[in-house]
Amino acid sequence: MSVKVVVGAQWGDEGKGKMVDIFAEHADLVVRFQGGDNAGHTVANRYGVFKLHLVPCGVFYDDTANLIGTGTVVNPDELLKEMNEIQSAGVDLSKLYISDKAHILMPYHVALDGLSEKGKGGIGTTKRGIGPCYSGRALRTNLRFEDLADLDYCRSRLEIFVDGINNQLKFGGWEETFSVDGLLAKCLEWREKLGAHIVNPIELIHSYLDADKDILFEGQLGVMKDLDQGIYPYVTSSHPVAAYAAVSGGFPASKITDVCGIMKAFSSAVGAGPFPTEMDESEGSEMRGDGNAIDDEFGARTGRARRIGWLDLPVVKFAHRVNGFTEAAISKMDKLDRMEKIKVCTAYRLDGKIVDYMPSARDLYRVEPVYVEMPGWMTSTAACRSIEELPENAKRYLKLIEDTCGFPIKYVGVGPEREDILE
Repeated sequence: MSVKVVVGAQWGDEGKGKMVDIFAEHADLVVRFQGGDNAGHTVANRYGVFKLHLVPCGVFYDDTANLIGTGTVVNPDELLKEMNEIQSAGVDLSKLYISDKAHILMPYHVALDGLSEKGKGGIGTTKRGIGPCYSGRALRTNLRFEDLADLDYCRSRLEIFVDGINNQLKFGGWEETFSVDGLLAKCLEWREKLGAHIVNPIELIHSYLDADKDILFEGQLGVMKDLDQGIYPYVTSSHPVAAYAAVSGGFPASKITDVCGIMKAFSSAVGAGPFPTEMDESEGSEMRGDGNAIDDEFGARTGRARRIGWLDLPVVKFAHRVNGFTEAAISKMDKLDRMEKIKVCTAYRLDGKIVDYMPSARDLYRVEPVYVEMPGWMTSTAACRSIEELPENAKRYLKLIEDTCGFPIKYVGVGPEREDILE
């Protein structure tokens, strides 16, 4: 039995989708354990190219079960769109499951998110309703998928809270409001279309654990967007760290056997917040691309151009401290192929002193990155089929990461295709 957790080692968008797709081929169960449809994992395989926002990346394998877990917040309308796209490509979804304890992201959550982003208080969310739904979870005002079995109960809950939500929206100048009857009609539709997929997640996960099966937990975003450990308040509303796989999955953390940290060969970020190694636009635009290639640096959900920066090893080292990586995968090494000189941030200087901890988000605005400059390899890595075949300067780049951060790099990506993952 193995229980592997795949998490982001930076700010998100590290290439987790491709690695989960590869690992899922040998997994019995893949679990998406946190987040919502605010971000996406891009997967390219024999069925086509998919930007998955809620469905786990293991869905393309006939023998692999997939669970949208308890720690997620799920917009059923978005899930149905995604399922229809996948089914239209000929993929069987009979082994796709939804935790009955997962929270339902309602239309009013999306409206509340849009309201929160108006004016000066916005932090650059995707306006998909993720934060308000997680807020509702903490306030105990949400519906969960198990509630769809009892529409009378759903009505009684909605009657308690909908007027207050409408008043909040009206006060903020939002034109749209919601009725109990309209929301209940949505609940009926969701029950009819998704009811067969709703399961008890504890029983499902433990049945695989008890049978010594291989389970893969798929994280969204990265450590710097974690609600507690990240650059608060410029963070997501959940916990994209390895330990949360056990918390939301309902099993002992000691069952986790492997943690794979996914990182880019450089840094990227979307939304507001500190980003110490950010390049200026003239440096970052070439690495970003123009959006026409599958691996260009634009958000899978929003299409927003990503902010581009040099590799930030204090961030990656911090990610290892929080998650305990047993192995790592580094993506997009090929993006550095044509760079004569490559800068790597190895430390931060704050108020004139080198710091050996992760500063607060406010202090990250003030830190001075301490860079080392390495010679590039100035040759294409596309034809390489193993890590050993990489140019010597590329291997030195990997060794600097390993020596500074303290974990082994087992996989290296040199292109967008599956065969471009080197070991």
